[in-house]
Amino acid sequence: MKAIITGGAGFIGSNLTKYLLSKDWKVCVIDDFSVGSMTNLPKDNNLKVERANIVNRKKMKSVIRNADIVFHLAVQGVRKSINNPWSVHSVNTKGTLSVLDAARENKIKKFIYVSSSEVYGTGEKVPMDENSSKNPTTVYGASKLAGEYYALAYLRTYGYPTVIVRPFNTYGYNSHFRGVYGEVIPRFLIRALNGKSLQVFGDGSQTRDFTFVDDTVRALYLAGRKGKIGEIYNLARGKEVSINDIAKIIIEYVETESKIEHLEDRPGDVLRHFADTKKANKDLNFRAKVSIKDGISKYINWFLGKYPNPSKLLKYYEEKNW
Repeated sequence: MKAIITGGAGFIGSNLTKYLLSKDWKVCVIDDFSVGSMTNLPKDNNLKVERANIVNRKKMKSVIRNADIVFHLAVQGVRKSINNPWSVHSVNTKGTLSVLDAARENKIKKFIYVSSSEVYGTGEKVPMDENSSKNPTTVYGASKLAGEYYALAYLRTYGYPTVIVRPFNTYGYNSHFRGVYGEVIPRFLIRALNGKSLQVFGDGSQTRDFTFVDDTVRALYLAGRKGKIGEIYNLARGKEVSINDIAKIIIEYVETESKIEHLEDRPGDVLRHFADTKKANKDLNFRAKVSIKDGISKYINWFLGKYPNPSKLLKYYEEKNW
C-alpha cells in the first residue's frame, strides 16, 4: 500500500507515518514544517518527504499522486484560531479543498479526512455519537466542520470515495508543547518536572476523552482499511476525564510538590467531550487499549528519555498560549 499523509511531520501525522511504515507501507509525507519537524520522522527507504503548503493547488496536484490513499491531517490548531482566524481558515478550509481536488484529479482510491471532536462544541448529551449536534465554539472547530462538508460534497457530486474520522483529544509521543501549539498534557508535565504550579484555564471541571496516540493511529489505519465510504467515525477511548484529574495524575507520577493553579477561562473552551465509540467498534473493529494512567506513564517515560533536562523547556512555555 502507498499512502500520502498531509501534516505527516506533526504530532499525530508522524506517529501514523511510523505505524504505516511498520506495516511495510510506502509513505509520502507532505508538510510545510510550520508546526511539524523533520526530527519526528524516521529514516526509512519507504519514506518520501515533500515540503509544501497544502493551500498551493498547483503544488498539491504535482505531489498528490501515485498512491492508494490520502490521510489528510495538515491543520492549523484550535488555539491559533482564537487570534489568527484567517490563517486557520485558509489552511483548514481552502487547504482541504486543495488536497481533495488534487486527490480526485489524480485518482487516489480513498480519502480519509481527519476532522476533530471540536466540531461538536460542548457535548449537549453524552456520550456524543456521530449524529450529535454540531456547535463548534471556535473558528478551528468551524473550519474542520467545513472540511467535513467538502469531503462529503466530493463524494456526492463526483462520486469520490471519502471517509471522515473525528479523533478526540490525542496525547503522547511528539505532542506539541511550544507556544500556541502546546497541548495540555505536555504543558502540565513541563511545569510539574520543574516544580511549578500546573496552570488550568477555568475551574478544571471541563472534561475530555483523552486517547493515547498509539490507539489513535491504529484507528486511522483501520479507517483506511475498513472505513465505509461516506461514513463518519468517532475515534476515542470512550471515557471522559476532567482537566483537574489529569493534573492530579501527572503530579502523582512525577512525585512533585506542584499545586494546581486556576486561571481565567480560555475563550471558546468546550466544557464536555465524551465519545460514543460504538460505530468504530462495529465497522472498524477498533477499541482503545491504553488506559489514561498507562498512557500518561508511557508518555512521561518517553519524554524524560527525549528531554533529560526539562528546565530548558520552560522558555517555550506561555501562560496564555493563544
